[in-house]
Order: sequence, then structure tokens, then C-alpha cells
Amino acid sequence: MSKDIELTLDGVSSAVAVGSTGFELFQDKKVVAQRINGQLRDLAHLVSQGDVVEAVSIDSADGLSILRHSTAHVLAQAVQKINPDARLGIGPPITDGFYYDFDVDEPFTPELLKVLEKEMERIIRAGQRFVRRIVSDSEAAKELASEPNKLELITLKSSENLAEGSAEVGAGELTIYDNVDPQSGEVVWKDLCRGPHLPNTRMIGNGFSLTRLAAAYWRGNEANKQLQRIYGTAWPSKDELKAHLERLEEAAKRDHRRLGAELDLFSFPEEIGSGLAVFHPKGGVIRRVMEDYSRARHDEAGYEFVYSPHITKSNLFE
Repeated sequence: MSKDIELTLDGVSSAVAVGSTGFELFQDKKVVAQRINGQLRDLAHLVSQGDVVEAVSIDSADGLSILRHSTAHVLAQAVQKINPDARLGIGPPITDGFYYDFDVDEPFTPELLKVLEKEMERIIRAGQRFVRRIVSDSEAAKELASEPNKLELITLKSSENLAEGSAEVGAGELTIYDNVDPQSGEVVWKDLCRGPHLPNTRMIGNGFSLTRLAAAYWRGNEANKQLQRIYGTAWPSKDELKAHLERLEEAAKRDHRRLGAELDLFSFPEEIGSGLAVFHPKGGVIRRVMEDYSRARHDEAGYEFVYSPHITKSNLFE
């Protein structure tokens, strides 16, 4: 009996040993996950006969999402290490970063972010392994009995109303990711999650930062409890993190709300309404010049102007 299986590896027909995982298939240290038949999987996932397997590099779009999702898990572990009474919400990757929501008695403070970063650094240095484990609904509910938000997600599995919880559960099997100490083999933390994740926390490196705090309603519904949200960003290297933070600083310098106030161009009086601009004389000049230019270009292009009322019957928008 053959000890090999046939599969397609990064577009090339290949024969690999039965029982192979992504760890055996990919030697490049930048590879953090694999795509098997179109589905993202951990490197520890076994490949099978006929699979189409592709490498997922940490600097790819999917690789960055996995990096940021794993960093969100480390953040949550750090929060519960410092505040064991903190209850978990959700922690998905987002554009250029991640966030995690927590149910806590007292709001987080900006000073806490540096404390959490130090604890995250400790967890990262420990090289804890991310280990995927399939569980039944009842098993997950028993293990996460102290996490009411996770219990709610379990009951909503496969529901169209799941929305923000999709990083944790979805259609198909339910999984928990264990953070396993590489020395003792002990599970030191766990979370309900679909994955995939990095092979271990050490691969997060030092290209991460916690950036800001916010309040957020559980599952985005204002009828639900308000949670504390911590935002962060993560990149494959410290240099890439630095470049990202510099871009944010430059963008802040060009923020129209800031420039409008500093240059005395416009303001947003509370008496009028949020987001409704009042142009000051200097801003009025700039606006008039822009409007005149726009009208001239439209005239040159042969457009005709029409005007409609600013106020209409409400049923127009129903």
C-alpha cells in the first residue's frame, strides 16, 4: 500500500506522506496558515488525498488577518490575567488591526493599555501554541459556563442574526482554541473561535500596539449591554508597525475637523446639530471658490442645473 497521497501544492501536483500537515509542506517561516480546497486552515491541519493546498504568508491579506486575530486572543488573555472578573465579548480582526470587547465593572483607562501590552509581551515570549479543538454545543457551554456572551453565541450558531459573532461561531462545527504552554502542555487560556490562528504566540513578534479605547454595545445592538472595547494593530515587523503609526499621525494632522477649527474655517455648533457645519468668513470664501469652479466645469461639459427643496415630506424616505 502506498504511503503517499497525491495533492496539488501551490499549483503543482505533488506526492506527500500520509499524515502530513502544513508544517511538513511549507518550510518558509513566513507561512502562517494554509488554504485547503479554498478554506483557510491552521498549519496543523492534516491534508488528504486530492486536496488543493496553498500557502498563506503572514504578509498576505489573509495572513495579516490571522496575525491580528491571534493578537486579539493574546489581548483577551492579558485582560483576564490582570482582571479575572472581566467577561469576554468578541475579538475579530479588522482593517489594519483588531479589537476585543469586554464586560467589566469599571471602564478601562488609557493607562491600562501599557500594562496590558507588557502582559501581552510576556505571553508572546512564552510561545504558547494555538490548538484547535472541535467541541459539541453542550461541551462548549460547559467549558464556557462563566462566559455569558459566549454562551449566547453558542445558542445563535448558524443564525442569520449572528452578525458580529461570526469570528467566533458560524455554520458547521463548533471549535475552541486552547493556548497551550509549550513546556508543560497545560492549557493556560481558551476561547470560542473559528480560527485559523498562528501556530504559536511567538510568531506575533513585536509589531503590535494597543491604540485606543471605546464603548460598544454587545453585538452592535443599543438594546444590549454596553461593553468596553480595546482597539489594537499588529504587523509582521516593528518597522511596519512604526510606518503604520506614522501614517496615522500624518492623517490626524490633515483631519478636516481639526483643520477647520485651527484655521477658523467652520465649526459644528451643538445648538444646530451634530455634523452640521457652519462656515466662518474664511471658510465661506473657500467654499465659494470651490462652488464657482464646480459650476464652471459643469457648464463647460454641457450640464444643466436643477434645484430641489432642502425639506420634503417624510414619506419620501420611507
